Amino acid sequence: MKTDEAIQFEWDEGNREKSKKHGVETKESEEAFFDTKKVIYKDVFHSTKEERFILLGKTKLKLLLYIVFTYRKQSVRIISARNINRKEVHLYEKET
Repeated sequence: MKTDEAIQFEWDEGNREKSKKHGVETKESEEAFFDTKKVIYKDVFHSTKEERFILLGKTKLKLLLYIVFTYRKQSVRIISARNINRKEVHLYEKET
């Protein structure tokens, strides 16, 4: 599945709350997947039980987010989302 195709999102309630603690709403996290300049990396440090990915992308309001996710069948399961830090901004800008 490519993240620019039709996407169905899946949330675990604990993960939804974790993202809210970081000040990121569910809808905002999902918007970043439609950023045409998004950057996706494989999360090699946390992919022990399942393959995980890191997405750096912008919301409709141009908020840059750092999102950890995995694929589950036909869905994207968001594990966590937070605002991007300065070091990660450089990674996003370098790739775009």
